[in-house]
Amino acid sequence: MQGNWKPVRGRFWPSLLWRLPRRAKRYAIAAMKADRYPVETFHFEGDDETPNNPRLPLIVYRGVVPEQVGGDMAEWFERTFAVNGSSDGWRNGIYPFLHFHTGTHEVLGIACGRASVEFGGARGRPLTVTAGDVVVLPAGTGHRRLEASADLLVVGAYPRNGRFDQKRPGQVGRDAAQRAVAAVPLPERDPVLGTDGPVIELWRDK
Repeated sequence: MQGNWKPVRGRFWPSLLWRLPRRAKRYAIAAMKADRYPVETFHFEGDDETPNNPRLPLIVYRGVVPEQVGGDMAEWFERTFAVNGSSDGWRNGIYPFLHFHTGTHEVLGIACGRASVEFGGARGRPLTVTAGDVVVLPAGTGHRRLEASADLLVVGAYPRNGRFDQKRPGQVGRDAAQRAVAAVPLPERDPVLGTDGPVIELWRDK
């Protein structure tokens, strides 16, 4: 385990029924009735390879998908992220090389399988994520897949008020990366809970 990281554990209750298309409405209702779920946060310091984010923590939501969704977690993630302001969605895995985004935050929903992912670059740490988990990466956070199950499927999306880019170490100077990361606006909604939730409660006071 390398570097300085600060885990903080908390719990959040879904408190607002956001609007979803009729086909997905039952999923939202199920989420409203779901038990509270654990949330973990981590701060990562930047270095010459990875800017990370000195202000905002990475947030991990554990097991947020309602049981009623069954095996179609990918569709649930896509609809939930989209209705809460995160678009340009994709289905894929996680790259095995270190990369980061200086113009946007990112949300990852684990729709199937499991993976060990290094977040924060050389001064970060590996985290295991499994089906039903969500990871919200503040702009600048380095990440790469260390290993994964053969059935890994990830749904990714980006807040609509961001500007997508993708950088690898050495492609942008440290000062320029830090300036770009600092200029990224906060998401207008939590990608899972909308006007409530960890992103609103944990990022707005930073």
